[in-house]
Amino acid sequence: MKVLHVTASIDPALGGVSQAIQTIIKGLASHGVISEVVCLDQANADHSNSPFTVHALGPAKGPWAYSPLLLPWLEKNLNSFDAVILHGLWLYHGYGLYKALKQLEGSKHGISSPSFFVMPHGMLDPYFQKASTRKIKAIRNLIYWKLIESKIVNLSSGLLFTCESEKLLARTTFKGYHPRSEKIVSLGVEQPPAFDHKMQAEFGSKHPNVSKKPFILFLSRIHEKKGVDLLIKAYDSLYQNKDNRDLIPDLVIAGPGLDTDYGQEILKIVNEKDNLKSSVYFPGMLSGDTKWGAFYGCEAFILPSHQENFGIAVVEALACGKPVLISDQVNIWREIKDGGIIGADTLEGTKKMLNEWMGLDNTKRERISKDAVAVYNNNFKVDTAALKFLNAVK
Repeated sequence: MKVLHVTASIDPALGGVSQAIQTIIKGLASHGVISEVVCLDQANADHSNSPFTVHALGPAKGPWAYSPLLLPWLEKNLNSFDAVILHGLWLYHGYGLYKALKQLEGSKHGISSPSFFVMPHGMLDPYFQKASTRKIKAIRNLIYWKLIESKIVNLSSGLLFTCESEKLLARTTFKGYHPRSEKIVSLGVEQPPAFDHKMQAEFGSKHPNVSKKPFILFLSRIHEKKGVDLLIKAYDSLYQNKDNRDLIPDLVIAGPGLDTDYGQEILKIVNEKDNLKSSVYFPGMLSGDTKWGAFYGCEAFILPSHQENFGIAVVEALACGKPVLISDQVNIWREIKDGGIIGADTLEGTKKMLNEWMGLDNTKRERISKDAVAVYNNNFKVDTAALKFLNAVK
């Protein structure tokens, strides 16, 4: 079987969709599927080390990421694939694919079209239409949905979702949503490297103040959507009980975004309170052994996000045997509830998760840690997810 993946970018530095596509392709390859990617990265982008063929037709132009080279390429090459997957919405690569498929469908030469699926990667979540910071984009998306995107979705053979929550939420966002089918394919996450003491040594050597006592790990963008302000305020509330202060683990907030206006607001809140200033750390981006040292070294992982379609770092924590404390707005919460604690994406919900975790004895914590690994093995291993994906697009 030969599959074409159509996306705006395959640049690994962008993470998210790009990382998901690469993991999907690796999993499909283990089942004998040949994958190619067409994207709007610059034509001179270095994809020489990629294990699959990449057709870079950019640079894309403007906020719609338009490239005049995409449609001609698709018209020429589409019929050489058994299936085509559109990754992500709202940009030109979707419209270009739609036009190419319609032209192929109406061809007088009797050429059959490949099966066509859309994987929205959370981009049909109603959060993006309701968030107060996205009012202009919400209007733009509503117009674009009526003119183009609804046609793309309803033309497809089906939509591919990573979890049950994503599927249910997608049904509520726009009128005129009538896909032919909805399939849950999950999303595989590479198994982390096995624990090695050098990982914790690496993390400790680069961030010695962090590793002096137990800590809870947040690893994601420092962004309003991620609920970092809720986390800081909830942590501050823990210190109101003076009897528990010595028992409170440190908090590590790792990831980019501290230099943004929102990040600076978070830093200001921390620096203005002595308890927070001495127990909350911002090590920045973590990678390689330093990242895995943080995962394996933490007590638990926390993400009180207001919207999260999947959460690769959440699954990586599970795979490391770490309980996860996440909001019920992280869409995979149903699949992973046995591997952690679920709460509302509110200040009270975040406080409740932290207090519940701190109230567990060692026996219960060890049980949840074992359950976390089982949740990963049963739902998110690359081979497991790849088989679901393959069965969906055949």
